Amino acid sequence: MKTAAMVCAAAAIVSCGKTASIRGTVADAPESDVIVKLLDVNRYEVLDTISTDKNGAFRYKVDISKGNPEFIYLFHGDTRIASLLLDAGDKVVVETDTLGHFSVAGSDESSRLVQVENDFASFLARFNAYADSMENAAPGSGEQAAARKAMSEEYVSYYRNCLKYVMSNPKSLTVVPVFFQMAAPDFPVFSQSTDAIHFRNISDSLATVYPDSRYVKALRQEADRRSRILELSMRLQNAEEMNFPEIELPDVNGVKKKLSDVDAKVVLIYFWTPSEPAQKMFNLDELAPVYRDYKSRGLEIYQVAVETDKALWARVVKDQKLGWINVCDGLGTASPAVGTYNVTKLPTLYVIHDGKLVDGSANDAKSLRALLDKYLK
Repeated sequence: MKTAAMVCAAAAIVSCGKTASIRGTVADAPESDVIVKLLDVNRYEVLDTISTDKNGAFRYKVDISKGNPEFIYLFHGDTRIASLLLDAGDKVVVETDTLGHFSVAGSDESSRLVQVENDFASFLARFNAYADSMENAAPGSGEQAAARKAMSEEYVSYYRNCLKYVMSNPKSLTVVPVFFQMAAPDFPVFSQSTDAIHFRNISDSLATVYPDSRYVKALRQEADRRSRILELSMRLQNAEEMNFPEIELPDVNGVKKKLSDVDAKVVLIYFWTPSEPAQKMFNLDELAPVYRDYKSRGLEIYQVAVETDKALWARVVKDQKLGWINVCDGLGTASPAVGTYNVTKLPTLYVIHDGKLVDGSANDAKSLRALLDKYLK
């Protein structure tokens, strides 16, 4: 009996180490449903639906691995009524209502998250109010200028506060949502290219505490993306003799080909993969006829294969008898060329005109010909 009791006690300890408990009350919501959701990086995953009692009270336990805190959200219908950042062993008390006014006790990280959300909501209210005033003011008027100035100052002030917060809390997961806040659609609060440095530093710091966290991994991915953009920007700014970043990769014969050595009025830098059938067909059906028609007018193609199977790539190039420059280092997405040009999808096209990297995009023969007609008059 004593051994059995000890086993049960040990099992209870293990269980406690893998759960967090939530106890709370939803004002004015007796015997109603509360939906428990987990944030899976960029989407919600429904964990459970629980019911309040006649007093609006509820209890719930959520499975959480020790050392891997999770963002847990409570919803009443479509309204988010509580935001929590819980680690295994946490015991929190939530007081909320159906409008989402809530307080949390028992978890320092959850309390920080509440403050982060409240600060962001206050900023958005002020920022959007200035935006509305600017939109409603007469064009070119003093009122519009004043609203625009106030809107800009509001953003700068909030950005600085956010930066101060993440720098002061480098090992708190509450910095993750701060990094991804949006002041407006397509306008992140952290919108400067040099913010890549902050993303990198904080993700490195968090990884020392939460190496397996899905949120830290997501932050690291964003840091990598921003770092590539920053690196490309710095390369362009610091290039003394060239107006585009250099690439030097081997062709099918192992001879290294420099992008800067290509002597043509227009050079298409085309990133692709021979392992994708549609991209192989594009070579023959679209790219080859375009190359044939425009080569005499000053076109050259510098085609970079993003591929780890160099034998496959060489075979495709030879079988298709591709007449332009084809290069590959066999490193796939780890190729320095991929990072240099911030290639995030395949295929990707860049255009060099008269030695300068210019704006230009095309996804089929028609748009490609229109682009070439513009630069090869």
